[in-house]
Amino acid sequence: MVDVYLDEKFVGTVDNPKEFVKTVINERRNGRLPSCINIEYDKDYNEVYIHTKTGRARRPLIIVDNGVSRLTPELKEMVEKGKIGWKDLVNDHIIEYLDANEEENAYVALNEKKLTKEHTHLEISPVAMLGLLSSLVPYANFGQSSRLNRGSKTQKQSLGIYATNFHLRMDTDVSILHYPQKPMVKSFMHDVIRYDKHPAGQNVTVAVMSFDGYNMEDGIILNKGSVERGLARSTYFRPYGAEEIRYQGGLVDEIGIPDKEVKGYREENDYRFLEEDGIVYPEAQVNQEDVIIGKTSPPRFLGEIEEFSIAANTRRESSVVVKQGNKGVVDMVVVTENGEGNKLVQIRLRDQRVPEIGDKFASRHGQKGVIGMIVPQADMPFTASGIVPDLIFSPHSVPSRMTINYLIEVLAGKVGALAGRQIDGTTFSAEAESDLRKMLLELGFRENGTEMMYNGVTGEAFEAKIFVGNTYYMKLKHMVANKMHARSSGRIQLLTRQPIEGRSKGGGLRLGEMEKDCFIAHGASLLLKERFDSDKVKIPICEKCGMLAIRDNIKGTESCSRCGANIEVSTIEMSYAFKLLLDELKAIGINPTLSLKNKF
Repeated sequence: MVDVYLDEKFVGTVDNPKEFVKTVINERRNGRLPSCINIEYDKDYNEVYIHTKTGRARRPLIIVDNGVSRLTPELKEMVEKGKIGWKDLVNDHIIEYLDANEEENAYVALNEKKLTKEHTHLEISPVAMLGLLSSLVPYANFGQSSRLNRGSKTQKQSLGIYATNFHLRMDTDVSILHYPQKPMVKSFMHDVIRYDKHPAGQNVTVAVMSFDGYNMEDGIILNKGSVERGLARSTYFRPYGAEEIRYQGGLVDEIGIPDKEVKGYREENDYRFLEEDGIVYPEAQVNQEDVIIGKTSPPRFLGEIEEFSIAANTRRESSVVVKQGNKGVVDMVVVTENGEGNKLVQIRLRDQRVPEIGDKFASRHGQKGVIGMIVPQADMPFTASGIVPDLIFSPHSVPSRMTINYLIEVLAGKVGALAGRQIDGTTFSAEAESDLRKMLLELGFRENGTEMMYNGVTGEAFEAKIFVGNTYYMKLKHMVANKMHARSSGRIQLLTRQPIEGRSKGGGLRLGEMEKDCFIAHGASLLLKERFDSDKVKIPICEKCGMLAIRDNIKGTESCSRCGANIEVSTIEMSYAFKLLLDELKAIGINPTLSLKNKF
C-alpha cells in the first residue's frame, strides 16, 4: 500500500501508484479534474503527492503521445494565422502546466527531432529554459552555463535610463548613461521587452590582443579618444534631505543659516552656498564637507540646564553636509512638508562620471573587467583600413571561461556594422556562424574576423593577425569614485580603541592575515609595525610579579596591587586589544602575569 498526500496532508492509500498517477493525469487532461492539480509518485519514499496550492512555479509544456507531439503542423499553421490562441491550446489539452514535483516524473525533449516513445513532453522552445535576462544574451548556447548566469547578473547592474521620469525622482545611488545604444546583435527577447526603448549599453569596436600588460587579469584598455567623444559617460545622482523635527516641550529644529553663537558652529566659509532661507541654491558646485542645508537643533540634555543659565538658549549645529568623497552640482531643490506637517527639504546632487581607471565594464557574456589603462588615441593600435578600437580585450580571458559566444558576437557585430543591420543572435536559432563568415568575405574582409594591425607608437605591423569586431559593452554601477577609501588617523571605537569600520564613517582599512604575509615577504617591517600600531598603548608592569602596576602621575608614585610601593615598574608598549584580553581574564578569576626580559 502506498500513502497518498494532498497538499502535504495524508488522505489515504492506493494499491497501484503508477496506475493511480496515470489515471489522475488522464482525468485532468479530459477536463474532469481541475487543471491546477499536479501529481507525483516518489519511488524513493514510495509515496504519492498531489499539489493544488497557490504559489507554485509551473511551466507550460507540449504533451507527447507515443513519441508524437500533440501540437501538429496543422495546429501550428492555425496559430500563425491567428485562428487559435494560447488559451485554446491549454483548454484543448495540447499544452499543460507542470510544477517542479510533477516534472520529476516527466521526460522532456528539447525539440521534435529528439522525440522518442519514452518522452512525455516537448519544450515549446528550447529558449524557454532561460530566464528573461539570460535570453537577452546572444548565442548563449555557445557559452558556459556559469558564465551565462554571470552575464544575466551583470545586465542587472548595467547603467541605462532606469526610468523616463528620473529627473523628477529622489532615488538613492542611481546613474543615467548619456548615450545608450540598441545592440548590433540581439535576440528575439529584445523585441518582446522593447529593449530598443530602454537600452543599457553601447556598441564598441573591440580588438582581442594584449597591450603592454595593462589588460592582464580581466583588465580592459580604453581609447582616450573614445572617452572624450562620450563613450560610457554617465551622471550619478545622490539625494540629501533634512526636516524640522518637533520635540517634547515645544522645541523644534530650525532650517536656516546658523548663528555664530550656536554650539558646534563651523567655519564661515562652509556656509557660503546657503541663501537666506538656509538652503543651497540650484546649480551650486559643492564639494565634500560643504553645508547644503543649514540647520540648528535644541540642546540634547535639557535636564542639566538651569532656567536662568546662558546655556539654556544655546542651540547645537546639525546642518546637512556633502558626504565624504562626494561632490557634484545641486540638480534640484524641493521644499515641502512631510506627513506630520513638518518642513521637509530635499536636495539632489548630480555628478558627471567620465570613465576612469578602476571603473567596471562587462559584455553580456559574463566577461567583466575594470579599466587598467586609458591610452591616447595616437598610441592605440590601428587596422590597415585606419580603424582604431575603442576597447582592447585580453585574449587570455577566453580559453578557461569558454565564452565562445563572445567571439561570435564580435564577428556578428562586425557584419552588422558593415551591412547596416541588426544580427539575430537568439539562442538555438541564431544566424549561423558560417553565414556570418560568408557575409564578411563578401564585404571585403577576412572570413575569420582577423585583420592586419599596426603599433600606434612605432608604426610597425604586428606579426600576428588581430581579431577585431564590434561588441555590446555595458558600464556597470560599480565605479571607483564610489568605492575609493583612504584614511590616516581618525575616529576609534570606545571599547577596543581600534579604528571604526565603514567607508562612510571614515573608518580604517583592515589588514588581513594574507596582507600581513605580503609585508613580511617584502621585508617591510616598519610599515607592518605602523599597521599593527593602530591601538598601541603604554602600560606600567611590575617587574617583580609581572602584574599590571599603578602609576600616579599627580603624586609621582608607582605601586603594585600585590607587591606594594617602592618597586621597579617598567612601561611596556602593547596592543590595547591584548590589554583588554588581560582585563577579561581577570574578570573570570584568572590572574595573568607578564614576564619581562631586558631588550639589550
